[in-house]
Amino acid sequence: MEVEGLRKEYVRVRRLRRRRTLAVDELDLSVPEGGVFGFLGPNGSGKTTTIRCLLGLIRPSAGEVRLLGADSTRDLASVIRRVGAIVEAPALYPGFSGRHNLELLARVDGIGSSAVQERLEQVDLAERADDRVKTYSLGMRQRLGIAAALLRDPEVLILDEPANGLDPAGIKEVRDLVRRLGSEGRTVFVSSHILSEVRQMCDHVAILARGRTVKTGTVHDVLAGETRSVFVRVDDLAKARAVLAGARMVTTDVEGGLRVEIDPDKASEPVARRPRSLRIRASRR
Repeated sequence: MEVEGLRKEYVRVRRLRRRRTLAVDELDLSVPEGGVFGFLGPNGSGKTTTIRCLLGLIRPSAGEVRLLGADSTRDLASVIRRVGAIVEAPALYPGFSGRHNLELLARVDGIGSSAVQERLEQVDLAERADDRVKTYSLGMRQRLGIAAALLRDPEVLILDEPANGLDPAGIKEVRDLVRRLGSEGRTVFVSSHILSEVRQMCDHVAILARGRTVKTGTVHDVLAGETRSVFVRVDDLAKARAVLAGARMVTTDVEGGLRVEIDPDKASEPVARRPRSLRIRASRR
């Protein structure tokens, strides 16, 4: 995938006045073949708009967008069968079984029933395939959506916020599945606003802010060495220092409390039980 100078502006007319909203602003992006590529940015930063432009769902205001070498605004039909995608949430029939949902899509695409069973097994849903989708957890629905996107056995898989709204168990299920798909040689493009998930799931990452790419490279190069600090207001400074020192965390005395440096590579590890006297007031980078 290659994006050069992508710009998307929405124009809305309200009370006879035009209002312009710039969703993507001169965005550049290069996605290497194979592995998992993370597209990281806060909500509203232009991730979904970029994906819609990549898939030819909307026309960019300016710039070039190429998917598998084809121009997404002119030649997408020549490569679209080699691409699978979920934009926002998967579209499923809740009253039908997971298997029936996939069979309907396969029939439209002229795909045999054997592919349906293969995809159900691939996303670990074979045992629940004949249950209605409305009985599935959010994580299971997301995996069924990924199975639908995989029906054509695509070279490129595009997933828009696949972990959004999931509980920790569901996030792990989706993360493990995405990692597995990337290891099979596919190019998996994943948008997310969750730094920890991108760190654990992806090989390469581009960081997006206000519609522009601000940093891109391997996950190790882009995110390694990043540190964060939090301000902790405490009633007993000595006790707080002792607890945090026991967890080998660096602290600095500041007015009203402590500033604690956090290594993001170890942020998910349990470090200590926080005494009730320690109250986190605010977090800052």
